[in-house]
Amino acid sequence: MNASTWRHGFGIVLIVVGVAVFAIRLHHPGPYAFPGGGNLRAGVLALLLGAWLSRDWIGGALATRLNGIAVSIGIVVLFFALYATLAELEETVTLQATDRFGEPAALRLWIIDHEGGQWVNMKRSKAEDHQLDGARLQLLRHGELSCVVPKLDESWERANQIHGLRMEKYAVQRLASAIGVMGKQAKEDIVALRLDPCPDA
Repeated sequence: MNASTWRHGFGIVLIVVGVAVFAIRLHHPGPYAFPGGGNLRAGVLALLLGAWLSRDWIGGALATRLNGIAVSIGIVVLFFALYATLAELEETVTLQATDRFGEPAALRLWIIDHEGGQWVNMKRSKAEDHQLDGARLQLLRHGELSCVVPKLDESWERANQIHGLRMEKYAVQRLASAIGVMGKQAKEDIVALRLDPCPDA
C-alpha cells in the first residue's frame, strides 16, 4: 500500500468516525443531544481532517508537508472521536444545568442506580462550576424529563464506590481502564452526586 492510498484510507476512516460522533446519539430515546465541548471539537476536526486527507485534487510539496501534519493531528483526533462515540453506546443521560456564566449547559453523564437513588460521578471543579449541589435541575433519562436536586457527597469512598459500579455497568469504562486512560479507582478530585427527586415533583 503506497502512501497516497494509506492517506486516503485514513481520511475515510476519520470521516466515518466523525459522522459517528453525531449519529450515535440518535439511538438514545427522547430529544437529540447535540455533541458539545470536546466531543463536538473531535467530531468536527475528524470530518475536516478526513476531507483533507481523502481528497484527490491537490498535490505538490506543500500539500505533502501538510498531509504529514494532518495525519499526526488526525491520529490524536481519531482517539478522541472514537471515545466520544463509544461513550454514547450505553446509557447516557443529560443533566440540564447552567455554567459559571449562567449560560445553559447540557451535561452528558453516565448514571448508576444504587441504594434507591440515581448517582453520577464527575470532577469536583465541574460540579462547582455548574453549581450543581442543591440546584433544581431537569434530568433527561430514558427519553423523559424529570426534576432532580443533586446532592454532593463529600466522601471519596462514595465517589470510588460509584466509580466501581460504573466499571461494572459500562464496557467502555472497562476498556478505558484496561488501556490506561481511566484508573481502576476514582481520582482524588472526583465526587459523587445523588440525584434526588425534587420535593414537590
